[in-house]
Amino acid sequence: MQRTQFGDMSCSIARTLDVIGEPWSPLVLRDVWVGMTRFEQIQSDLGISRKVLTERLHHLVEQGVLERRPYDARPRYEYHLTEKGTELVEMLMVMVKWGDRWLAGPAGPPVLYRHRACGEIAEVDPRCSSCGEPMHADDVDLLPGPGAAG
Repeated sequence: MQRTQFGDMSCSIARTLDVIGEPWSPLVLRDVWVGMTRFEQIQSDLGISRKVLTERLHHLVEQGVLERRPYDARPRYEYHLTEKGTELVEMLMVMVKWGDRWLAGPAGPPVLYRHRACGEIAEVDPRCSSCGEPMHADDVDLLPGPGAAG
């Protein structure tokens, strides 16, 4: 069965899903972000098959989200976030906020995030780039943008 391609849709959510909409991709990005940069580390952490992980890593490199860097003469590679990948991790941090609120259960969140700038434990809080106020779904109007489908 062929996977639906969302990249040509006139929707930024659909286009993003085309890059990381497969369930393993965000988890691979998370692992690379926290420092698991080698194939064996990621595979061991996720319990993912070698075939699926190879496909996911290839796709994420092809999309410019990860880059491969040789670390051995064989050659063997490590995977590192690109600028594009780092921004995707920031989106995943927003998902963490939702998951911590709605799915963590009585034990609480599995991971805490300390903001290096102030040293405090914090959560991601998307804010308006113009006024700095928090942005929530019920305070946003959607308007056609310059890339909207005709």
